[in-house]
Amino acid sequence: MKSSYNSQRRRFLKLTAGMASLGISGLELLPHVASASTFSDYKALVCIYLNGGNDGNNMIVPLDSKRYNAYQSIRGNLALTGSKLLAPITDGSGNPYALNYGLVEINALYNSGRLGIVLNTGTLLNPLSKSVYLQGQGGLNNLFSHSDQLAQTQTGQPIPNGKGWGGSLLDNLGGTQDMLAAVSVSVPALLLQGNTVIGNIVTPGSSLNLAGMDFWDPTVSQARRQAVNQIITQDGGYVLRQSANQAMANGLKLSNALKANAKQSPLATVFPSTSIGSQMQQVINLIRFRSQQGSGRQVFFCSLDGFDTHGGQLWQQWNLFTQLSQAMNAFYLATQETGLSQQVTSFTQSEFSRTLQSNGDGSDHGWGNHQLVLGGAVKGGIYGQLPDFTLNGVDDANGRGVWIPKIATTQFAATLGRWFGASATELAATFPNLSQFASSNVGFMG
Repeated sequence: MKSSYNSQRRRFLKLTAGMASLGISGLELLPHVASASTFSDYKALVCIYLNGGNDGNNMIVPLDSKRYNAYQSIRGNLALTGSKLLAPITDGSGNPYALNYGLVEINALYNSGRLGIVLNTGTLLNPLSKSVYLQGQGGLNNLFSHSDQLAQTQTGQPIPNGKGWGGSLLDNLGGTQDMLAAVSVSVPALLLQGNTVIGNIVTPGSSLNLAGMDFWDPTVSQARRQAVNQIITQDGGYVLRQSANQAMANGLKLSNALKANAKQSPLATVFPSTSIGSQMQQVINLIRFRSQQGSGRQVFFCSLDGFDTHGGQLWQQWNLFTQLSQAMNAFYLATQETGLSQQVTSFTQSEFSRTLQSNGDGSDHGWGNHQLVLGGAVKGGIYGQLPDFTLNGVDDANGRGVWIPKIATTQFAATLGRWFGASATELAATFPNLSQFASSNVGFMG
């Protein structure tokens, strides 16, 4: 039902988005922004969702002989060797790792100290041992379902229904009146849906104009403008009509903001001509526009499809990682160009990782996964621990290399939320199960 509603709302906003250019009287067309008293500064969080379940096992590979030998033995034909691994990187203790050869720019960003890698994160209600999991006492539902894990990842907690943790953060921080507070540049995103905050969709290349509204004879144009004005201002006391009018008004405000944003001078940073590159270019343009208006908060959602690699994994994942690496690098360079690198943090999410054991040409649905975090405020390094690469071992949930997470999605998201400005009380309101974990701060944010 929610998906249907969001889809209809998206079409409706597209229809109404261009109407701010019609000169409708009696409406406030400036975008609402949070008051300066709510925040003392500007910050943005940018989620890059790797849709389908990214295989973290081939994103970062341990190079110590014990783990690498186990990795190579279990992965079989999916194991990365030689030129398929980039030059080694090390964690704070000097342990060696290598990134997938598609992550060239990410590798350089790690070496610059601006990228964090968070190991073995995933859906957890509370800290969980294998014995408790096998007894069915972990309180978890549908761990290997795309739709369920997409929802649970984006709510930040393992419950069947909930609000998005990005939208909830904005709710609790008081950023609910800003039309550009929660924006997807891809598809409708649960991450952005709070109790009050409703995410808007602004895809790259969106048209802001309605056809048939500009004519040489100004009387005809004026008549059409007046007709639209009547639609907007009439409600007759009907709730449905009032709701429709409010949606139109929201579309007008959003359209006006986007038209102003389109007038900005282009950046020198060149973005790759890929879907994720275009999305992230759209995000930095919206960040530039909004940050120039003063203090506030924004949460963005981007997505990259294709990570459900049951087959053809080696080439497909390399290709996707290449797109991801180039787009994230261009985005970070653009935040530096605009002087916003300390105020903008991008990060990855995905439903789950995949089995360490190959299925012959790919891998199947797993659990604990690894995520990337990038920005000027990020304390670069490797956080958490890789699982013990032993089938049926203490970290393996089902005998195929399905890793039981050690860092909950809740903790990962709360670490970002703390940097975003949320107090302990606001974090607790956003993440109800946060108190189940010994620490709410993984440590990768300054």
